[in-house]
Amino acid sequence: MAMKPIHIVGGGLAGSEAAWQAAEAGVPVVLHEMRPVRGTEAHKTEGLAELVCSNSFRSDDAENNAVGLLHAEMRLANSLIMASGDANQVPAGGALAVDRDGFSDAVTARIEAHPLIEIVREEVSGLPPAHWDLAIVATGPLTAPSLAGAIAKETGADALAFFDAIAPIVHFDTIDMNVCWFQSRYDKVGPGGTGKDYINCPMDKAQYEAFVQTLVDGQKTEFKEWEGTPYFDGCLPIEVMSERGPETLRHGPMKPMGLTNAHNPSVKAYAVVQLRQDNALGTLYNMVGFQTKLKHGEQVRIFRTIPGLENAEFARLGGLHRNTYINSPTLLDGSLQLKSRPGLRFAGQITGCEGYVESAAIGLLAGRFAAAERLGRPVPLPPATTAFGALLNHITGGHIVSDDEPGKRSFQPMNVNFGLFPPLEPGTPLKPDGFEGRFRGKDKAAAKRRAVTARALADCRSWLGLPVRAVAAE
Repeated sequence: MAMKPIHIVGGGLAGSEAAWQAAEAGVPVVLHEMRPVRGTEAHKTEGLAELVCSNSFRSDDAENNAVGLLHAEMRLANSLIMASGDANQVPAGGALAVDRDGFSDAVTARIEAHPLIEIVREEVSGLPPAHWDLAIVATGPLTAPSLAGAIAKETGADALAFFDAIAPIVHFDTIDMNVCWFQSRYDKVGPGGTGKDYINCPMDKAQYEAFVQTLVDGQKTEFKEWEGTPYFDGCLPIEVMSERGPETLRHGPMKPMGLTNAHNPSVKAYAVVQLRQDNALGTLYNMVGFQTKLKHGEQVRIFRTIPGLENAEFARLGGLHRNTYINSPTLLDGSLQLKSRPGLRFAGQITGCEGYVESAAIGLLAGRFAAAERLGRPVPLPPATTAFGALLNHITGGHIVSDDEPGKRSFQPMNVNFGLFPPLEPGTPLKPDGFEGRFRGKDKAAAKRRAVTARALADCRSWLGLPVRAVAAE
């Protein structure tokens, strides 16, 4: 009896990678792609894995950059997306950038030539039918309205976001706690809280007024025509609030009431920027109420004028744009399977990851998980210490649920970054053999990153069943 296929909806990077991984495991695949039967506002061709924005896969440095590490792990896992990117690389310094047409053509050719993959050009207007017992939805941020409606019906109307209102997220270890302090307003202890659940950055009147003017003057990103302008209560961009009057922010997200500066209790702050813990590891903090359409360079420049954030490093910057994604930590299990419907998985940007590479990586995992299930094998999850595991854990439950801002989504899409990885074990050596000096400042941070990446690659090789090489930090 022939093996039943896995059905994959969506021929973008995630869907193509999922199809490749499942087929390479020996499982037949039917890949459903609606283009050219139905186009989207952003796609221009009918090729698989079309790059609709940048042609960059970002840094290829596997020792010092989290996305470069993800590249390396995907190469170890026989990624079609990485192989096609490497074969169509164009000069971009330390980044991996690709010829977009050559890349899409390469992916399409490999998928079309695979004996276990059938491509069906049709729109899947609803959720995969029940007789597709194993299926993956990988339709990306431009999911067709009919399918998005079916997903919303299955998961609950509040479980699907069509617009992404995101505040910047800061690496905790780059915040100056000699200026900032931990405190909740009025020392309020919420569910699971301590009364010291926020980091507070104080401003005097002159600093506040200068900050507001800088927000008003800062360069903004425009919405695309087909996105519209999705401002709604609870997620107004910070610069829009600034334009409504100089005191608006001070009576909104920057109100100073109920706070006492632990470093200078006798001086009352005129305004305060608050940051709240964003992940269970406590390595990332988000800027409360600071969703923004400022251009990314402007965000870094302006937000580093906030006292205590002068040297802030951002895990992600703010934005407000169309991005169809589900509330994955609530809806999906650890293998990306819909809890309410076993056998149906989601992959790619619709799960709440950002970026080409991250989308493809989640497709890679979904394809492997579904193939293992079809073959009756265990579905081993990647270790949390790997880039695969760190990204998967963010999507399926690594966030902190917000209890103090009802109606706001606490789970937000994110690129892979070192803030998603578990800290190094105490006593992890940071110095190569024979090194007698002492690491300080940026050198110490770089040494930690190298130790994290060495651990990740070793654990990834072990998870994939590959020989584990000894990797020394340099």
